[in-house]
Amino acid sequence: MKKVGKPVFFIIVLLIAAMGYLTVAGVTTVYGDSTTRAIKGIDDVRWGIDIRGGVDVTFSPPEGVTATAEEMDAAESIIQVRLVSQNITDSEVYTDHDKNRIIVRFPWKADETEFNPEQAIAELGAMANLTFREGANIGPDGKPAGDTLNKLVLEGKDIESATAVYSTASSASTPEYGVELKLKESGKQKFAEATGRLIGQPISIWMDETLISAPTVRNQINDGIAQITGQFTSQEATDLANKINAGALPFALVTENYNTISPTLGAGAKDAMMMAGAIAFAVVAAIMLVCYRLPGLVAIIALAGQVILMIASITGFFSVFPSFTLTLPGIAGIILAIGFGVDANIITAERIKEELANGRSLDSAVDSGFKRAFSAILDGNVTVIIVAIILMGSFGPPDSLFARILSPLFFMFGTSAAGTIYSFGYTLLIGVLLNLLMGVLASRLMLKSISRQSWARNPALYGGKN
Repeated sequence: MKKVGKPVFFIIVLLIAAMGYLTVAGVTTVYGDSTTRAIKGIDDVRWGIDIRGGVDVTFSPPEGVTATAEEMDAAESIIQVRLVSQNITDSEVYTDHDKNRIIVRFPWKADETEFNPEQAIAELGAMANLTFREGANIGPDGKPAGDTLNKLVLEGKDIESATAVYSTASSASTPEYGVELKLKESGKQKFAEATGRLIGQPISIWMDETLISAPTVRNQINDGIAQITGQFTSQEATDLANKINAGALPFALVTENYNTISPTLGAGAKDAMMMAGAIAFAVVAAIMLVCYRLPGLVAIIALAGQVILMIASITGFFSVFPSFTLTLPGIAGIILAIGFGVDANIITAERIKEELANGRSLDSAVDSGFKRAFSAILDGNVTVIIVAIILMGSFGPPDSLFARILSPLFFMFGTSAAGTIYSFGYTLLIGVLLNLLMGVLASRLMLKSISRQSWARNPALYGGKN
């Protein structure tokens, strides 16, 4: 490696310090009455349910009912609609088709004072009440009002199926996404009468008194097959079809198991984990400084940079890394990644000591020490990277990148552990990658730079003899 300039050490230290400040404080811009978070800080970390407190519940069809994949997707739509209707938007809903179960996690709301988790779980799993109503009159509470409340057209039991389609409707000149409705015999006559009478007017569709669509009647439907169109995207058409199918499900969901975590317990666990991490870092820093002197000091600075960049990758500081929900296992992944960073610096420092003991000059010992240590560091880190990717692919949310890539290999795993093991794998993966950046590259640049300072030329500062 070529010689590194003397200022490089100080430049890297200043960059780490600046990054640390931005990561902790963030950057907020104010324009008139509008406040925008330009760079997210540590206060923007999204804490997981095991820290904020919340509910973790698994639903399944009743005993003796074998639900199809379409019915499970429809049941998932019921839960999502009900969560939103309760103003719970920071939730996780996954469907495990292999085991016919739905995993739901939602945190306590910030202003929650009284909450009955058993009642909330019962409401989420109850049979959906789907209705088609005349008009689209909505009251102040968001529920149907006036004629819309009193004039019912169809109920969920009248719907045979709803399917997302891409076709040409009778009044459209080009194909478009929509939802095709097929009615049972019980609904055909009622729908024919209503659509004949309400041409040019809306028939609104409600799920548990939550409006999900309000299409306008274009012509009378006599055969029990109708299309709902309206400039849908493919996903919007699929979502609407799932919601309508959800209201036609002939069963309610059964609670397989659930657990709740109070905010007090979660916050206490977070504080204990953070304190453990801080103590571990301080002890490691002291040991590195005593045992390895100048390389130990460089290692401490590199570790601090690694931790800062890991926090930044969680808060959403970098646009390529969206804000990430941090759980207790995720914090454990950060601490474990720091351990790998320490290991990389110890291996390098020991190699430098060996080279000095063999009579090499300081510059030659530093060069050779890093070269000899790199293969061992790389082997260990690559192994951990593979494990972290497997964890994320096997236990991650079904729409995550790693889950999509590895799902053919790890289809036998469910998604019930996604919020915990996935968080652990994510922080571990990011931490190990940053270890290669900070613990190898930045450490090498800093140590080669500082070793050119006149006061740092004594081999004793690197574990050799005076």
